[in-house]
Amino acid sequence: MAPTPHQAKQAKAKLISGGKQPKARVQRYLKTTESQLKEGAKRSLLLKGIRCSDAMSTVLKDMRSVQAPHAKLLSKNNMIVPFDDEGQQSLEFLTTKNDASVFALASHNKKRPNNLVMGRTFDRRVLDMVELGILQYRSVGDFPGLPKQRVGSKPLLQFVGDVWSSDINLKRLQNLLIDFYRGDPVDSLILSGLDHVMVFTAAEASIGGVEPHPIIHQRTYYMKLKKDPKGGKAPVPYLTPSGPDMDFKVRRTEFASPDLWKLAMKQPQGVKAKKKKNQTTNIFGETIGRLHLERQDIDSRSGKKSKALRMADKLDKAEAKAALEDELGREEEEIDNEFQQAYGFSKGDM
Repeated sequence: MAPTPHQAKQAKAKLISGGKQPKARVQRYLKTTESQLKEGAKRSLLLKGIRCSDAMSTVLKDMRSVQAPHAKLLSKNNMIVPFDDEGQQSLEFLTTKNDASVFALASHNKKRPNNLVMGRTFDRRVLDMVELGILQYRSVGDFPGLPKQRVGSKPLLQFVGDVWSSDINLKRLQNLLIDFYRGDPVDSLILSGLDHVMVFTAAEASIGGVEPHPIIHQRTYYMKLKKDPKGGKAPVPYLTPSGPDMDFKVRRTEFASPDLWKLAMKQPQGVKAKKKKNQTTNIFGETIGRLHLERQDIDSRSGKKSKALRMADKLDKAEAKAALEDELGREEEEIDNEFQQAYGFSKGDM
């Protein structure tokens, strides 16, 4: 029988406190790690693998600058093979210790050069991982003279290409990238706070005569808002390449099972918007309401008619009356004729 949430919490507290009754400090820490209705920005852990080249170290430093202040970079190499069970246990330990929910591990060897593994955790366990092979890279230092990104600013993320919606692996990778770079959740945006854009373009390509597979081109632009020369109220954005830029392909993936993914995507009742009765929203964002009324007898109701319609009704009634009188007159003549033939005189002679 699975333990209840309260029992699991008590077991975790005893584990942290060494099997003893947890102190108040441990209880306060556990309270901060509990799930919340509205979570803040996701912290990322950036670490090096068994062997890491200078180029891959630069990649991690640039990722830290993009995600600052919600990123932590470990300087030492780690004996971690992420797709093994022991490696995943090490990642779970490090992410729990550093209070991080997403991670990136960079490595370099002869079999997999310029390797970058990105992943995330759920309930302190590895949820999914994607191994990327970097084909080309341009650091932030290759674009001198541009202002640095403001600390804590949110990037605009744009995904270009039909492959993002047709390939199921790229769908999950898109979701992972959004989690990785989303920053602090906000209710509204200020135009002056937008200073950079990240564009991910997916295109089919074949390398070395191999079967075509998608290549993702990541481009980062510095965005400066200027006055509209046409006189519009909204400012016009001007984009300048600022880095980091990279081209990469997907090597290996390890995604969560459908049941675990459904559990990770489940939202608490307090976050879900209450459904309003008889009210829906269409694809254009317009609110449509439905009214329920009693059955109306439309046939017996007569609305206001114009003068032309009233004259037409009078003429129709007069014609119908004249036709009825003519028919009655013909019937009386036929009856008189029959009476005269039978009795030799008409009713008028009586």
